[in-house]
Amino acid sequence: MGCLLMIRKMAKITVDDSEITVVRINDEDYLSLTDMMKAHDGEFFFHNWLRNRNTIEFLGIWEKVYNPNFNSVEFDRIKSMAGLNNFRISAKEWIESTNAIGLVSKAGRYGGTYAHKDLAMEFAMWISPEFKVYLIREFQRLKEEEQKQLGWSAKRELSKINYRIHTDAIKNNLIPDDVTSAQANVIYADEADVLNVAMFGMTAKMWRDQNPTLKGNIRDYANINQLICLSNMENLNAVFIEKGMTQSERLIELNKIAIHQMKILECVDDRKLLK
Repeated sequence: MGCLLMIRKMAKITVDDSEITVVRINDEDYLSLTDMMKAHDGEFFFHNWLRNRNTIEFLGIWEKVYNPNFNSVEFDRIKSMAGLNNFRISAKEWIESTNAIGLVSKAGRYGGTYAHKDLAMEFAMWISPEFKVYLIREFQRLKEEEQKQLGWSAKRELSKINYRIHTDAIKNNLIPDDVTSAQANVIYADEADVLNVAMFGMTAKMWRDQNPTLKGNIRDYANINQLICLSNMENLNAVFIEKGMTQSERLIELNKIAIHQMKILECVDDRKLLK
């Protein structure tokens, strides 16, 4: 291909009882044509598709649009032969002759023939319209799940950052230098309860006393809006601590903020909130 391939395994999707590998190549989604071939006449089926004149024309147009290094002169030569009875070309020959990026032929780990998702859908149509429809459905399902995971990962990372900001503010402003670790943990827990009282109206111990049969802690049973609000309040409490506000002053302000933010969050449709 004339460039370094950065390949990362992503997932497998199942279409028509066939497992199809999806990988990321240079930050683009590629599907395994090798996997797609296994259930449909193997290599012969793929070679028959690749020698088809319409296929060659489609591949060439796609490359011209997305690949600035595409060898158009060599493409014109190949296109002139496409459709002839004696015309044959492999994926490797196509890639090496035209410097194509839409198809990837690789040996070793993740070996096989892969196609950019746009091209893979065209190959799926060659298999059958039904196969293409199911492939689109499963691929879209995969991408939707990926987006959900990215969203939750971002929220988890934001929570980690806000937690670090919060604990650093406590360490730098509220914990004397000569206290023991046990004493410091009491201060950290006390500040965590400031947020609990502002958000839930009770401390962690009060919640445990009221819910002796439940496992975990009060935040394990918070909904998504409450968790978002808590993450925001950790950051704000750190700012208030840096300003030298007393705990009682911070509690009053944080409670007002919690009420205000929860009203806003509960008015937003969950699907819009999580996008």
